[in-house]
Amino acid sequence: MVCDDIQEIYANPQAYKKENRATSEIELKFGNSGQKPEKLLERIIEMSTDEGDYVLDFFMGSGTTAATAMKLKRRFITIEQLENQIDIAKNRMNEVISGKKSGISKDVDWQGGGSFIYVELMEKNTGYLKDVIEAESTDCLREIFNSMLEYADFDFRVDLEEVKDSVWRLPLEDQKRTLIKIIDKNQLYYNYSEIDDENVRDLISDSDYAFNKSLYENEGDENE
Repeated sequence: MVCDDIQEIYANPQAYKKENRATSEIELKFGNSGQKPEKLLERIIEMSTDEGDYVLDFFMGSGTTAATAMKLKRRFITIEQLENQIDIAKNRMNEVISGKKSGISKDVDWQGGGSFIYVELMEKNTGYLKDVIEAESTDCLREIFNSMLEYADFDFRVDLEEVKDSVWRLPLEDQKRTLIKIIDKNQLYYNYSEIDDENVRDLISDSDYAFNKSLYENEGDENE
């Protein structure tokens, strides 16, 4: 059983330490804190998927799941918010593609190869959040708020007229907190369903538009 195998690895981590700990930038920067050995991921992935299947990891971290999936001839989708983790994972995947020996590489005779695509979500309200946080004066916040009134999405519970009347009487930091609070956090990024809206289409380059169309139109195609 998968649980038994996981318990076995965690009960005797030294048995996997030399062969399966990454010896790249990941350890140099973070040690082995929170990083799972590729041998553990190998067992889980092999027990639950076949070659060519997709492996989904909502918390990419240092990229261990993606690296292991690639070496096991699986496709993968990984998601991460922290930029420093994204940089580390991208570097790690480039090392995997180049054939660098680490983790399970020796066990599976990994010689390198393959590729991956890195994409970012298109910011919507996220941009306003960043602008508000970085604003250094009330005048700057006023300009941001005026733009928000035209383009941003607000929490449906907010009374904008009340905010307009009261926010500028507050100290600068409280002004920021108020503007951050009223932004709709469910609309931090643009959804694909909005891609053909004329106001959104003007914000997207032709190449990004074509890539999104290609990616989502192939959804469910077993040959892709």
